[in-house]
Amino acid sequence: MQKVAKFHKVSEKQFTTDWCNATGCSVSDAKAVYQKIRMPRRATVGSAGYDFFAPEAFSLVPHETILIPTGVRVEISDGWVLQLYPRSGLGFKYRLQMDNTVGIIDSDYYFAENEGHIFVKMTNCNRQGRTLAVSAGEGFAQGIFLPFGITEDDDADGQRVGGFGSTTKK
Repeated sequence: MQKVAKFHKVSEKQFTTDWCNATGCSVSDAKAVYQKIRMPRRATVGSAGYDFFAPEAFSLVPHETILIPTGVRVEISDGWVLQLYPRSGLGFKYRLQMDNTVGIIDSDYYFAENEGHIFVKMTNCNRQGRTLAVSAGEGFAQGIFLPFGITEDDDADGQRVGGFGSTTKK
């Protein structure tokens, strides 16, 4: 297998800002969460997906949405992309879905103003009225690295500055 990426934590300052904005918690609470962040990892040698772990416990009633700052950034080789999905079991049992269907983490996102901080926004879409509960440190999403190609006449020359949706704001 080809090694194409490396996960890192965002800085404590970046995480604290993003976590407090998303959750409304105190800076000291955010710093405590930061200390517990786990880097994504594969569970088995045959796993394609890298599990992303919940920085804190959360629950979602049906049709509720959550935005999770993961505290993780990823350095990706050119020609590769990280795609994020809900963990298979959670998608199957709860119809947990990414709000953007599939999260796309481009290789140049690592250099964004927010340090390439990966956020996950998910909704519990189940129809049985079941509340989803995820414990702190439990896997809730998975990321898969995939190669991608470009067209022969590709002329992209822009440089990323911001985060979400920034590449279309020129």
